[in-house]
Amino acid sequence: MRASAKVAHSALPAMRVDWVDYARGWCIILVVMMHSTLGVEEALGQQSWLHGFIDWARPFRIPDFFLVAGLFLARTIEKPWPDFLDRKVLHFAYFFVLWTLIQGAPKLLLAGGDPLSILGDLAFAMVFFVTTKLLRPAPPCAVLTAASALQMANVATNSTVIDEFAARYVYFYAGYHFAPRIFAFAEAARANLRRTIPALILWGVTNELAVRCGYSGLPAVSLLLGFAGAAAVVAFSALLAEAHVLHSLAWLGARSMVVYLAFFLPMAATRIALLKTGLIVDGGVIALIVTAIAVHVSIFVRTATLATPFEFLFECPTFFRTAAARLPAHTGQQALSAARRQ
Repeated sequence: MRASAKVAHSALPAMRVDWVDYARGWCIILVVMMHSTLGVEEALGQQSWLHGFIDWARPFRIPDFFLVAGLFLARTIEKPWPDFLDRKVLHFAYFFVLWTLIQGAPKLLLAGGDPLSILGDLAFAMVFFVTTKLLRPAPPCAVLTAASALQMANVATNSTVIDEFAARYVYFYAGYHFAPRIFAFAEAARANLRRTIPALILWGVTNELAVRCGYSGLPAVSLLLGFAGAAAVVAFSALLAEAHVLHSLAWLGARSMVVYLAFFLPMAATRIALLKTGLIVDGGVIALIVTAIAVHVSIFVRTATLATPFEFLFECPTFFRTAAARLPAHTGQQALSAARRQ
């Protein structure tokens, strides 16, 4: 079982994959749109027409986020712990701490939305990376069964870490373990247009019915909807990549981390400005404008900080990395060879 898994994962693409960037683009837009919409609705004290779409995306928005996050873990999971921690823990820990501090200060002025909760997925990604490496000796079927049972149990304790881990880890682990099959599924979807499009329509209607009828939160149903929705995003992204359309979405997906880190402040500032002016009264329109500005400002800030003293906002500095990771590549290899000879 483990030998075949290693062989399968060795076949993962070595370069960027077009449809993955499309999927990441959808993920970040859905995340920003959700926070923008809920913030506007909270300020107005009423739901907007965009709320229906937010509800429709709820069953698969987070599952898709974590499934995609686990796709390329096989590239680094075999590495020694110092290198693995540098790439998958310290890297994200640096941005989590930095941007929590940056966003936490203006929070008192820009009410409506918790930056800590927005950056929470970054913290959970670190936990998922470490957990998956620790569970490598365990049979994948056992891990998937346990993770699925946790998701369906609707765990509700006083610990956010426990509750969120139980609800989300199954999707991350599935993205890691089934990565070769997911890539094969994407290729099959883009090669079978006549089958993929009807399947996507059927999924969209089924997902809508489950949400409208109140079934989307039921045990097992939520798990199935999460995987079905993540698969739909993969298939749809593969179709877009095959058609060579919406290149800006793939471009954004390749920079999704930038938006994820920086969108909160422009989102909150734009929402407050629009609500105070009163020039637009439609909550849904306000939410869409807030989403667009939050995304574009985030990218602008990243571009403006390139090759400047402020590049540390989006680039993890060398001092924050492990000692092994700070060594030049040839030096690290020499040290490793010497250790082996001893």
